[in-house]
Amino acid sequence: MDFSRAWIFDLDNTLHNAMPHIFPHINRSMNAYIQEHLGIDEAAAGELRRGYWKRYGATLLGLIRHHATDPHHFLWHTHQFPDLKRMVLREPQLRPVLARLPGRKFVFSNAPVHYSRAVLRTLGIADLFDDVFTIEHTRFRPKPDTYGFLRLCRGNHLRPQRCIMVEDTLENLRTAKRLGMKTVWVSQAARTPAFVDARLSSIRQLPRMLDQLQ
Repeated sequence: MDFSRAWIFDLDNTLHNAMPHIFPHINRSMNAYIQEHLGIDEAAAGELRRGYWKRYGATLLGLIRHHATDPHHFLWHTHQFPDLKRMVLREPQLRPVLARLPGRKFVFSNAPVHYSRAVLRTLGIADLFDDVFTIEHTRFRPKPDTYGFLRLCRGNHLRPQRCIMVEDTLENLRTAKRLGMKTVWVSQAARTPAFVDARLSSIRQLPRMLDQLQ
């Protein structure tokens, strides 16, 4: 097998389970931020977020375009976790699983850099990655926008055709596949779309799929 491939991992719901604690906390923080800075009530803040998500794919993009929100200020204040160690749900054996994978490793997340690095430190895997590429590095053009993928590859001298993208979100994998990457979908779904090369229910299964991802 050619071991020169690079692994690109999403963070939330790929390297850890963000559903029970992390995502609800972020949702509350975003609603509170919008209420405070736009002077609207909770119902209006929720409606605004839903509208921007539907139109732009991210709350932040709508806030930047329509309210001149400072993205750094927004991301800092909506991703504060005083009790992060308790909130992060780890995959058993995550570190040895990742360490077994041959090739360079990267994190590509739509989350901010301070949060992403804090989660990786909490998981005890920060030192395994060559780079942590976050929404700031995409100039606030989050996945699935092609722009961030190309910046990640150029900045790290990666050829998309030699990359394996590991993700829980299908639209992000669709972009990765279109660029020529191998795609791994972390999901409990029964069916796998044609643009997904491998599906697994847990990141722990990844080393078993190396032959499949040649």
